[in-house]
Order: sequence, then structure tokens, then C-alpha cells
Amino acid sequence: MKNTKHCPKCGSREVVRVPDNAHRYLANSICITRIATVKRVPVARYVCRACGYVENWVERQGERDDIARAFG
Repeated sequence: MKNTKHCPKCGSREVVRVPDNAHRYLANSICITRIATVKRVPVARYVCRACGYVENWVERQGERDDIARAFG
């Protein structure tokens, strides 16, 4: 949905991007634990207004690299 701007389930073009703030309590983020620090990677959600289908995206390449190093 992020790239095509339409829902892969129902075909609707009513897609809403819900941003995340990694510093918010109980954020929709991925927790990467490092020595003495905790880093959270924000996960943006794309929601279809018509059927409710949701996709999650880590949008920044550097953050995807961090995930690969942590869980790789």
C-alpha cells in the first residue's frame, strides 16, 4: 500500500498513513537493545479505510540496517 497507493486486498485507493513516534510509550515500534541503551525503531502503518487491512513499514534504510544488525 505504501508504494502502490491502493489496498492489495480490496483494491481501494483510500489508504491512510499512520506515523509512529518511537519515543511514545507503548509505541508501534521495534525495540533494539544495545549495551546500556534501548533504541526503538518506528513502524509506520498504512491502513485501508475500506476494509481495514494494515501494512507495517520501517521506512528508513538506516533503521532497517539497525534491525538486521540486532536480529540478523
